[in-house]
Amino acid sequence: MSYWSGKRVTVTGGAGFIGSHVVEALRAEGCDPFVVRSSQYDLTRENDVALLYEDARPEVVFHLAGLVGGIAANKERPAEFFYQNLTMGTLLLHLGMRFGVQKFVAAGAGCGYPQAAPMPLKESSFWDGPPQPESAPYSLAKRLLQMQSLAYFQQYGFNSVIAVPGNVYGPSDNFDLGASHVVPALVRKFVDAVESGHNRVAAWGSGKATRDFVYAGDVARGMLLAAERYDAAELVNISSGVETSIRSVVETLAEVTGFKGRIVWDDSRPEGQPRRVFDVTKAEREMGFRAEVGLRDGLERTAEWYRANRATARLAV
Repeated sequence: MSYWSGKRVTVTGGAGFIGSHVVEALRAEGCDPFVVRSSQYDLTRENDVALLYEDARPEVVFHLAGLVGGIAANKERPAEFFYQNLTMGTLLLHLGMRFGVQKFVAAGAGCGYPQAAPMPLKESSFWDGPPQPESAPYSLAKRLLQMQSLAYFQQYGFNSVIAVPGNVYGPSDNFDLGASHVVPALVRKFVDAVESGHNRVAAWGSGKATRDFVYAGDVARGMLLAAERYDAAELVNISSGVETSIRSVVETLAEVTGFKGRIVWDDSRPEGQPRRVFDVTKAEREMGFRAEVGLRDGLERTAEWYRANRATARLAV
């Protein structure tokens, strides 16, 4: 019998990007999770969070709700990114302890690592300096959740795991060009260019910046493993451990979408931290986790999903 069979599980943000993949993974394991939607509960209000716990009575909570976005969105709305993410995480973990949740798993932020941390990023360097400034309000709000996790384990023995994914991409992502991350933005640009007959695609920056891209289905599997196999307040990287340049992503997307036109690099646009790749030794050693979907395969799946679901995909705020 699956570990998840019959478990009472709540997923905040379950209708969102990573959350929808976690819900899919849970259902495949015979679990029917309680999916939290913002229309039902305002997770920045203590009364609503308490009501959620009273309604769901979860044994396991996956906290995946949050205000997320790319560099442009973070620069335009830093106060919102800080307040909403800090408040949601703080209330959900605190009241989860009070309501007797057995395991609390939350998504951390890869951009929460110090900007000057050595590569690959190890969990032990998480607190060694400030994060990159472009998304610091968001990433520090998420980073503080790890401190709360440690404090609540020390004082109450509350089991929580902060799983830090790399640059997650895949089906159901946010394809709004004003708020999306790099992969969905590029997927939309290339697919739309091919289908409309445009012969030019603009990409931000120089293409030299690197990231550790990980398919959303792999992240969901890692989240479930974290809930099953950790019984202490832990920080664990969930990513591919492969460093890939933005230029390489652009070139691969041009191939998989059949784009034959011109790619224009706009170096007046920000591209964030120059390098980012994660040490995933701990996840493999402690949880048996390893990313399975390669970048080319994942980009093909994402482009196919966008083509098929463009009418209902998130395209604009």
